[in-house]
Amino acid sequence: MASKPPASDPVQDAPQVAAPQHHAAGLPAVKESLRIAREQMGVRRTALTLLRVNQKDGFDCPGCAWPEPEHRHAAEFCENGAKAVAEEATLRRVTPEFFAAHPVADLARRSGYWLGQQGRLTHPMYLAEGADRYEPVTWERAFDIIGEELTALASPDEAVFYTSGRTSNEAAFLYQLFAREFGTNNLPDCSNMCHESSGSALTETIGVGKGSVLLEDLYKADLIIVAGQNPGTNHPRMLSALEKAKEGGARIISVNPLPEAGLEKFKNPQTPRGLTKGASLTDLFLQIRLGGDQALFRLLNKLVLETEGATDEAFIAEHTHGYEEFAEAARAADWDETLKATGLSRADIERALEMVLDSRRTVVCWAMGLTQHKHSVPTIREVVNFLLLRGNIGRPGAGVCPVRGHSNVQGDRTMGIFERPAPAFLDALEKEFAFAPPRAHGYDVVRAIRALRDGEAKVFLAMGGNFVAASPDTEVTEAAMRRARLTVHVSTKLNRSHAVTGARALILPTLGRTERDLQGGGEQFVTVEDSMGMVHASRGRLDPASRHLLSEPAIVARLARRVLGDASHTPWEEFEKDYATIRDRIARVVPGFEDFNARVAHPGGFTLPHAPRDERRFPTATGKANFTAAPVEHPHLPEGRLLLQTLRSHDQYNTTIYGLDDRYRGIRNGRRVVLVNPQDARDLALADGSYVDLVSEWRDGIERRAPGFRVVHYPTARGCAAAYYPETNVLVPLDATADVSNTPAGKSVVVRLEQSATD
Repeated sequence: MASKPPASDPVQDAPQVAAPQHHAAGLPAVKESLRIAREQMGVRRTALTLLRVNQKDGFDCPGCAWPEPEHRHAAEFCENGAKAVAEEATLRRVTPEFFAAHPVADLARRSGYWLGQQGRLTHPMYLAEGADRYEPVTWERAFDIIGEELTALASPDEAVFYTSGRTSNEAAFLYQLFAREFGTNNLPDCSNMCHESSGSALTETIGVGKGSVLLEDLYKADLIIVAGQNPGTNHPRMLSALEKAKEGGARIISVNPLPEAGLEKFKNPQTPRGLTKGASLTDLFLQIRLGGDQALFRLLNKLVLETEGATDEAFIAEHTHGYEEFAEAARAADWDETLKATGLSRADIERALEMVLDSRRTVVCWAMGLTQHKHSVPTIREVVNFLLLRGNIGRPGAGVCPVRGHSNVQGDRTMGIFERPAPAFLDALEKEFAFAPPRAHGYDVVRAIRALRDGEAKVFLAMGGNFVAASPDTEVTEAAMRRARLTVHVSTKLNRSHAVTGARALILPTLGRTERDLQGGGEQFVTVEDSMGMVHASRGRLDPASRHLLSEPAIVARLARRVLGDASHTPWEEFEKDYATIRDRIARVVPGFEDFNARVAHPGGFTLPHAPRDERRFPTATGKANFTAAPVEHPHLPEGRLLLQTLRSHDQYNTTIYGLDDRYRGIRNGRRVVLVNPQDARDLALADGSYVDLVSEWRDGIERRAPGFRVVHYPTARGCAAAYYPETNVLVPLDATADVSNTPAGKSVVVRLEQSATD
């Protein structure tokens, strides 16, 4: 039997701290998965549900976007995937009676953990202007309210249409179509806050803003570099792929400010050997200083250039542009400056070079540790330079591998969720649907917050996600949202964004991935795209959490009919009844989706084309892969300050908090901890177990404070600290963003640590 949700917020004022672990997964992961699943779903529902996760005839995990292998285990999920599924398939319910008992002010005082633990939303809920709590509302009235506010705007650009990465391809395509028929490109998404830097750098350098490898390439690689990523927590099924690569002879370099258990040793729960002995993964750990990655790859490039016969001269001559300018910049790389920027030793870098030169086929994987700095885009360009030098793009076992987070964040972008759409995409949309899409660029996440703050945007609609908690500069973001005329959230569960509202607010409950989707045309399925460009079907099997839920495509289609009316010639009602008709239109608009319905019917789906990988063809402005030569940057730290990275605990996925532990890092029963190198702590007179306020420093002089964090002496890189988000998002200034991509720079925040009043 499932357990009841917590009645009150747990006390987190005394986190328990033990030594960090040096292996991931194994029996503890199995036990924790089953414990959470049983608490949320009960025993029978757990068995029925988990055995369908990531199966060819099942549903796609609502967690991360790591791809599935061709041959799958009966249990093709990880611990955090099991947690994500359990919280969606939970038997707990948030009913109108719950909202009657909890005014919005009460919800706003609760933690994200408590809100999420209450269960699935069951009814559309409305917060009227001046009211203190949500009340149930019919779907018809909800769509009327949104229609009233949207049609009253002075310009379509006063509306913002946000998308979370769990939204299906079909829903995303309809959502962007509705927004553009309404008249705006204000389509920010969660990618703006994570891999926008990757897309910006890769589009410029290789012509496609996605990774160039498939799972099989990892298995064939000689060397895999994992930079700025913690797969043991954020993409646990990646550990299986790394284990298989190691069995095939690959070596692994980990580049990270923190040692991470999953990259040290993986105890694969699928095998007897894995459960007992485990597999060591990392051959060389480069404990780099935050923001030092560009300097590291620039110096490696210099050293490769200085090694006779180390470059692929034929590839460079035939397939690249800008080599001479790049080579001149790389040869100027300075050892002393690099050692200062990275915190590494000369011996570390020389050992890495040996491994690079020994490898004919190299893959570089990365995540937020590379994408959330001011200089993230030139950093990723430098990674591309590194691969181009030795011809490591467009051949088996080699390439770029940005590891995406949410399960369809890449697919949403493919479907047109982008504030800066390509003219060719808009041309195809115009031809297919006979309307003139807006051509002016819209708002990304940061610009949308500014527009709401400044009164230039008045209506905010979110297709999933937890925008308030995920965004930077929490106080600014919350004040901006409260200036809106209307905030609307399409959600499966309660979260912080429902408690920070405009003058009026709506919560629209939707089906989850695990649930059966019955429409007028019969039972439906949706599709998703994983981190490596594989597109496949997802079919829920559980009965919906409430008969009052609508699917995401149905919500968009009905809203579009209400707002656009007879002015739209798009067959919204037909789209709602039969999702195959949506896929037919996608096939005619989005390259690579030709004959979509027939190809996705194949078990396991199909692979999207990728010109650099498939043909060594680079659709850039020059028609070739572009070397770049940006100046090397790295954060400069004032005396007595630390460089803070915001990160996830193991009991969390994005802003969803499953529990209060971070098992691999030795943290229990609390999230307000700051990990500090012991020598830095001694220099700053910070005892282990003392309490501090984290205060960020930025050029605007505004004090941003996160109070009451327990100091944990931890083996971080010198000068670097770490603490969990969303609690520390308050420290990230709205205007502290990456050049080009405008991604919030949450991995290099200058902070001072002041003794807390609670100590």
